[in-house]
Amino acid sequence: MRPVTEMSADEAQGIRFVLMDIDDTLTCGGKLLASSYNALWKLREAGLKVIPVTGRPAGWCDCIAREWPVDAVIGENGALVFWEEEGRAGGLPVLKSFFHPNAVKNDHLLLRRIRERAFAEMPELRDAKDQFARLFDIAIDFAEEEPALPLSAAERIKAIALEEGAVAKVSSIHVNIWMGHYDKLSMASLFLKRRYGWDETAAGSLREVAFAGDSPNDEPMFARFPLACAVANIRRYAGLIQNLPAFVASKECGDGFAEIAETIVALRQSR
Repeated sequence: MRPVTEMSADEAQGIRFVLMDIDDTLTCGGKLLASSYNALWKLREAGLKVIPVTGRPAGWCDCIAREWPVDAVIGENGALVFWEEEGRAGGLPVLKSFFHPNAVKNDHLLLRRIRERAFAEMPELRDAKDQFARLFDIAIDFAEEEPALPLSAAERIKAIALEEGAVAKVSSIHVNIWMGHYDKLSMASLFLKRRYGWDETAAGSLREVAFAGDSPNDEPMFARFPLACAVANIRRYAGLIQNLPAFVASKECGDGFAEIAETIVALRQSR
């Protein structure tokens, strides 16, 4: 990974979309920082499309799409996307949603069996407290609240889910488990095509997307986009990520995201 300050002006000038994780990328210790929130505004003011791509639930994404300075939000690791469109002239915006065609509701018996097996093996596990707001996945908390559990516990939960035939991803706080073949990358690609006419097969199109993340569930994005970036705390998970991003910030969490955003905006203004 190269310092994000080594991104070139040509690279920054070609960016149309800035996508980012939320937890421990925009936030720090569970709080959204002033620096990272202000960075979202600066990116939009620079004419870029700003789209968080998160493991957080549908219920949170409704609020984010309505109240944050973003153009859309992809949630539940790619199961859904919410965005606003303008209503009638002078009227109020209208919230729109799209669910991935492969998404399966989280009342599936297999998900229940995975949860029961994991909790029987590791009684210290607990459901994520945002589970009530989820539509398509289950989330098991290992590091959002105390007592924080070791990363090995998260890896074991993931292994159980995979053994049972589900999909599982480890974030910085949760293990997310779902049915259906999709992830952050597949939904991001599908939405950009449907909403903005983006063609990922066109020459140079992958360089139109910048992404910022911090953990293993961001790896598909890191692997796909040449201008993918990470905040400095990605180094905690380096041993679990085969495809690291091209660039890394010098700062952690939300301040690292602000560094990435400020670099992109400054380079775009340098000509």
